[in-house]
Amino acid sequence: MILVCAILGYIIGSVSTSTLVVRWAANTDIRQHGSGNAGATNTLRVLGLRYALLVLAVDILKGMAAVGLAHALAPGSVLAPYAAGLAAIVGHNWPVFFGFRGGKGIATTIGVMALVMFKPAALTGALAILLVIFTRYVSLGALTFTVLTPVAAAVFGDPWRKVAFAAIVGGLAVYRHRQNIRRLWTGQEHKVFTKM
Repeated sequence: MILVCAILGYIIGSVSTSTLVVRWAANTDIRQHGSGNAGATNTLRVLGLRYALLVLAVDILKGMAAVGLAHALAPGSVLAPYAAGLAAIVGHNWPVFFGFRGGKGIATTIGVMALVMFKPAALTGALAILLVIFTRYVSLGALTFTVLTPVAAAVFGDPWRKVAFAAIVGGLAVYRHRQNIRRLWTGQEHKVFTKM
């Protein structure tokens, strides 16, 4: 059943919200504009705040849906929600329906973490939001959220499985943001609400 939950999670994650929304609203491929990333931040650059918030909300719900489905299909299983949640993030990043070219998985990660480890995620999420507000670097907020969540989980005394899961998710986020990290280091990273 864990494998089934993972497969379903991947399918849910593979529904690329930004690709569909931008295709519907502007008849274009979001991956050919802005940063080339299929996510809420690039949707903001391409279509504006209203569509970006829609993409953000649906991508968060994707993560929650994957974990919730795992709880329903495998009640009492410790690993099924982790497998489904991680698969949903992977699906968002490499969607089977869209040539394996997706986003960076942060919104979907928010949805997953909200159900898997709410307190650590809420704490690090609040810090990430403050960083985005004051620096306007979305990537910095995303990295702060994903990298510090396993640390917060350990501080809260969560089981090692949760800490390990959060660390894996954080490592995946760092990998997906490797170009952003280089630009942050060199002072060339793009700020939100600015033209690219």
